[in-house]
Amino acid sequence: MAAATLSSTVLAVSTSCSSSPSLKARNLKSSASSVCSLNRFPCNPISARPSISRDLYRVHASILQDEEEKVVVEESFEFKASSSDEVKASSGGTSASESESSSEFEKWVIKGEQSINIFLTDTVIKVLDTLYQDRDYARFFVLETIARVPYFAFMSVLHMYESFGWWRRSDYLKVHFAESWNEMHHLLIMEELGGNAWWFDRFLSQHIAVFYYFMTAFMYLISPRMAYHFSECVEGHAFSTYDKFIKAEGENLKKLPAPEVAVKYYTGGDLYLFDEFQTDRAPNSRRPKIDNLYDVFLNIRDDEAEHCKTMKACQTHGNLLSPHSRVEDSLEEESVGVVPQTGGEGIVDCITKSVATKPAK
Repeated sequence: MAAATLSSTVLAVSTSCSSSPSLKARNLKSSASSVCSLNRFPCNPISARPSISRDLYRVHASILQDEEEKVVVEESFEFKASSSDEVKASSGGTSASESESSSEFEKWVIKGEQSINIFLTDTVIKVLDTLYQDRDYARFFVLETIARVPYFAFMSVLHMYESFGWWRRSDYLKVHFAESWNEMHHLLIMEELGGNAWWFDRFLSQHIAVFYYFMTAFMYLISPRMAYHFSECVEGHAFSTYDKFIKAEGENLKKLPAPEVAVKYYTGGDLYLFDEFQTDRAPNSRRPKIDNLYDVFLNIRDDEAEHCKTMKACQTHGNLLSPHSRVEDSLEEESVGVVPQTGGEGIVDCITKSVATKPAK
């Protein structure tokens, strides 16, 4: 009788001990999820990640065909009132008239930023049209030398923010590095085609790049939204330039072989960084074919369209996610909704908020 009582007691204790870790794990997971819901940035608790093989969720690669010449470049960022303003207005914390005045003021700020960017872009385009009217490869070399500079500037400022301990944006750093990696290979392709043959083209592009770096870094400090929009304008011009060139020289390009660096980049084994800069696509969803020089320029043009989409997404603060991070988030058992905030947390946004927001009485 005593032995039976003792064995039942030991069994009950062992059962409670074995169930307590799962109970603690559930409590830890729920507490982590509640913290993430209060955070401004996406957060994925480690305890919430299921042990599922990522290979089961791979997206089948689709081959780009020659018919896929139309690539839609989305329109520029337009201001939308953030949900925080709507919540304040509905809760009575801020009157409807104050919310409208704040929105109108921010609209004028955004319109002013975009007007400056368009003026600067049009000025540079006129200079390039004058200097490189009949020299396409040299023009492309200059464009690609300049095009990767903003991503260096973005990463420099983001690293400075990390050093100061203000905030960390790992997804932004990953995507911007992947964008610079893509632009670097565009540059290598143009060099292999002879775009850097004349010393004047190298001199001009390199000196413009130095000035452009410091200008973009300063602009990114003042207003990240403005810097991203300016890069969107530059990438949009690159897209239209390559598109016109393909339509004008398409038949001749199909008779020429593809540069070796292009074949290695677009069809190589490790395409992680190639997927990383295309934030509007799922990983492995774009796998180009490279048979001739026409295919090379077709894919360079499509790359510029992807850059435009990424720059457009960056103009809404907190709206950028690494494509690979998005795949990991899709495997979460419980999704945590994070509403992106309008604005880029630059000096202009801080001044705008201080001017448009009335102090509490």
